[in-house]
Amino acid sequence: MSFCSFFGGEVFKNHFKPGIYVCSKCDHELFSSRSKYEHSSPWPAFTETIHEDSVAKHKERSGAYKVRCGKCGNGLGHEFINDGPAKGLSRF
Repeated sequence: MSFCSFFGGEVFKNHFKPGIYVCSKCDHELFSSRSKYEHSSPWPAFTETIHEDSVAKHKERSGAYKVRCGKCGNGLGHEFINDGPAKGLSRF
């Protein structure tokens, strides 16, 4: 399953079949369906990446982290610390 941006194609917000979400530019593995959960935002939400090097993060002034593909740098959105489905979990 390619992880596409909101403006670039199908959005997988309501897609919950088992599998791996990959970068739409380079097919680098990003997230597993096991870490996906329902969230009120219009974007798919995950609690963790599939591998430690799946994404690269850069902290912004807001406290959120800008997230990019760890292989090609494709923009993936943000990581919000302590905003996951349970205390202490992040939301990607």
